[in-house]
Amino acid sequence: MKIHLMYRDKNFDSQQKLPKEASALIQDLEFGILFNAMADGDRFVLDTVRKAILSGLNEKGDILYRQRILKDCIKNPNVIRELYDIAVEAIEEKRQYYWGISSEYLSYVLNASVSLLQMFEQRLTKLRRIADENADSFESEGFKSLFNMLQEELNDKYLEDLRFHLNELKFQDGVLISAELGKGNQGANYVLRKLPDKKQRWLKWIFAPKIVVDKRDMAGFKDLSHRKELAINNAANAVAQSAVCVLNFFMRLKTELAFHVGCLNLYDRLMENGGFITFPRPLNCHERDHSFEELYDASLSLVLKRQVVGNTIDASGKNFVLITGANQGGKSTFLRSIGQAQIMMQCGMFVAARSFCANISDGIFTHFKREEDSTMKSGKLDEELSRMSAIVEQLRADSLMLFNESFSATNEREGSEIGRQIVRALLERRVKVFFVSHLYDFSSSLYEEKMDDALFLRAQRRSDGRRTFRLVYGKPMPTSYGEDLYRRVFGEDINGDNVSIE
Repeated sequence: MKIHLMYRDKNFDSQQKLPKEASALIQDLEFGILFNAMADGDRFVLDTVRKAILSGLNEKGDILYRQRILKDCIKNPNVIRELYDIAVEAIEEKRQYYWGISSEYLSYVLNASVSLLQMFEQRLTKLRRIADENADSFESEGFKSLFNMLQEELNDKYLEDLRFHLNELKFQDGVLISAELGKGNQGANYVLRKLPDKKQRWLKWIFAPKIVVDKRDMAGFKDLSHRKELAINNAANAVAQSAVCVLNFFMRLKTELAFHVGCLNLYDRLMENGGFITFPRPLNCHERDHSFEELYDASLSLVLKRQVVGNTIDASGKNFVLITGANQGGKSTFLRSIGQAQIMMQCGMFVAARSFCANISDGIFTHFKREEDSTMKSGKLDEELSRMSAIVEQLRADSLMLFNESFSATNEREGSEIGRQIVRALLERRVKVFFVSHLYDFSSSLYEEKMDDALFLRAQRRSDGRRTFRLVYGKPMPTSYGEDLYRRVFGEDINGDNVSIE
């Protein structure tokens, strides 16, 4: 049975491997903070959201399909959490029975499978009740498919028949077996038979001969047990396979609900911090748009536990966005918000903004400045170029590339030339580029080219040195106002907190 809560036509693959760029995205865009907020202590949710978010979607229809499901979740959070809890309970409780299913003794297999299915039946009945009570409150195709499936396949007759057959397989009135004589008068073709009702059973068997095995006859008991095993073989295998099938259903339900529970946890945390979210409008890969209102860094909001400054930018039709300006003016924070929003949009989530529209990217990559450490086998510039080389091998047309203070490990002239050549090569391959840099030679030379598909932003600084942590349209300037930082450290504190609160 398909769950339909992640994809329209297939189940979510919880065993899929993360893309090669996953570790860099987590580190550079601070997704670890978001993942922990989404998990809220649930390790299974943590693993699921990590794979779902970093794997992403490349089709507009798939993104919108998942968005509509998540909108239903936000409107009905208690129902979603109850569904998830039922799946978790079913999987946790199976442990006390599951050992018997793998036993070499068929009687144990049958008894454990029946007990497990009886427990599952209680959980399935709860799912059916939730579907009956809440189906009209959900609008998405995914939830309508799920609830319709629960109502149709778990109808009253099915559940009644299931309870009856499971009760029969307890063999409370004994076991009826038929057999034939084989070679050497040995028993053959043992078959488990359905017991007739009690009235028919009494009339048919009241005068039948009875075989009584003495309680001290261990060989007799062993022989009867062996004959019973032969008879219940098919039944034990069928019931065990049914139990595993239902268990797999609960595991798929838990997995796909885990993603949405994680989104609900993040939504609650952002709302508690005074934040806001929006469901973005995705465009096809070949289009070019990146426009948003009050886009903010969700991870920073989670760390500070309050709302942080957002930015409103229109980069419609642009392939290249260069960000310069004052040190500690919010450039890196803005770049993180761009990466976070793109990845969140492409896994069908909401984003941390009042509005957001962007084209889908066929791959998202980051190249952020790294601090030097003892594990480096070469210089910082060699390390930067090595990482860039590995990224280039994965880049495709319509990818999104985010640079943060890249190629600054050498002198300005050399770093600027490296940056220019790489940016031009990427733009020729239709890779969208966001670049944060303090290299004036690099940024000013690109500005002077007056490219139609380029946008230049600058971190805003007021005349008294204060940072607003907003970006404005403007050409690069030859200074990053490092003297402001000097005065802050060694003189009076001009800037105060490093984040402006709305």
